[in-house]
Amino acid sequence: MELLLGPLLRYAGTKSATVWVETSEACEVEVLGERGRTFAVEGHHYALILVEDLEPGSVIEYDVRLDGRVVWPPDDGRPAPAVHTRSGERRVRLVFGSCRIGDPQPTAGEFPESGIDALWTYSRQLQRGEVEWPDALLLLGDQVYADEVSPATVEFIRERRDIGEPPGEEVADFEEYTRLYRESWSDPDIRWLLSTVPTAMIFDDHDVNDDWNISASWVGEMREEPWWEARITGAFMSYWLYQHIGNLSPPQLAEEELLPLVRADDDAGPRLREAAHRWDREYAHSRWAYYRDFGDSRLIVVDSRAARVLEEQRREMIDEEEWDWIVEHARGELDHLVLASTLPVFMPKGIHHLEAWNEAVCAGAWGRLAARLGEKLRRGFDLEHWSAFHDSFERLCEWLEHVADGREREQPPATIVLLGGDVHNAYVNEVTLKTQAAAPSRVFQVVCSPFRNPLGGLQRRAVRLIGSNAAGAVLGRLARLAGVRPSRADWRLVRRPSFHNSIGELELDRRSARVTLYRSAREGEVRERLHRLDVTELAADGRPADPTRATTTARA
Repeated sequence: MELLLGPLLRYAGTKSATVWVETSEACEVEVLGERGRTFAVEGHHYALILVEDLEPGSVIEYDVRLDGRVVWPPDDGRPAPAVHTRSGERRVRLVFGSCRIGDPQPTAGEFPESGIDALWTYSRQLQRGEVEWPDALLLLGDQVYADEVSPATVEFIRERRDIGEPPGEEVADFEEYTRLYRESWSDPDIRWLLSTVPTAMIFDDHDVNDDWNISASWVGEMREEPWWEARITGAFMSYWLYQHIGNLSPPQLAEEELLPLVRADDDAGPRLREAAHRWDREYAHSRWAYYRDFGDSRLIVVDSRAARVLEEQRREMIDEEEWDWIVEHARGELDHLVLASTLPVFMPKGIHHLEAWNEAVCAGAWGRLAARLGEKLRRGFDLEHWSAFHDSFERLCEWLEHVADGREREQPPATIVLLGGDVHNAYVNEVTLKTQAAAPSRVFQVVCSPFRNPLGGLQRRAVRLIGSNAAGAVLGRLARLAGVRPSRADWRLVRRPSFHNSIGELELDRRSARVTLYRSAREGEVRERLHRLDVTELAADGRPADPTRATTTARA
């Protein structure tokens, strides 16, 4: 009997924690005295152990036992995994990023095209005590790449089926998804990090397929493909197992209706497969958004992929049910509100106007022929961010105004911070809302991507070009000609984009806030060290900071 994957410390609060594992056989799993049986899904065995009655404000080392036998941690010289419980403090440190391809870590002396993994580097420095301990690690999409697999996974796929038939060397079903997760989370340093730092996750397109849910016509075409049903079903099944259930805090976990049913089945595969089919076909059958509290600050993680409404005359980034859930869970007296979406809300102005123009054209603003060409452009250039769902973008901006201006609470949050990934660069925006002149809250967006999967030189130049002021002016005029209304919000860069493998750190201390962006090593530099790109003070002592005076290092 083996521990195949994990342990993953998914949640750590004041007195409770959850630990996730995958095992080779059915067994009893024990963590810190709490025991639970694994449940089975098509030959795979999982457990999510809820540990309660922990000492607040403590560091509690733990091991994992299968049928009473200790199987973790290994004797490999790394620090013992531990649960760091909180004690109600208002200080929080969140580490975040997205987009990490599954290639193995390079050996000493190698410097691969994909660069050094920033998440791996962070783990190495945390092991050595060179960085402060985080309260959570937020993985903003593309934990696995179903459409861009490693050579080892290609060999696994070749052993199962003919890659001359679609989907070729891409992932085809649930079994192949389990291989992706095992590959992504089995590196010893990544495994150690996930065993001792609580993680919150959400999926993005490459977790399923490039352009997933970009438009109604795309979805229709994919559903005609004979291999698509197994692919999308396997994606949702594996997401629920490997990511979603661990995202939930104990109160939210108690409301998860599917989990007790899955635990009671001899083999939950048929039940989970049927649920996955519904999740793909019917918006109302799934809600992947969730929240976590850290002292008096709240993190809300938004599903900006599966919750989309895609009819051309009614395109929404998130459906009505999820929108109502977000509004409801953002209420209350908060030091800071952190809203995380895999996709950036505020793109460079040129890209924003291009996406808004494209959506209008695809909806018929310039006729049927232009609509067909617009759809090709939409898919070819991944025009699918919040600005490509213009009504949702404006609705979100209006809601941010209500949260920021204090009309709904005695003390609005000092900051509203929007976190994003996906776009393979890292930057910080300050956002100005219509009613914000006298508002006590300030709004920022921080984008950090990738952990490991940098853009090529031509792609970088294209992003810089379309993000220029000149491109913004031209494309803004084009959008207005297509009938796009001017936005109720404005935004400006306070930290210009970098294109390195990167990781971000958001620090909240009572009503102060700052964000630091780091990059991993370049060729010729020490591989196991992060290099600071810059620091942006978002708020100081409850007062909005002036981002133009932020402490900044020279861009490395």
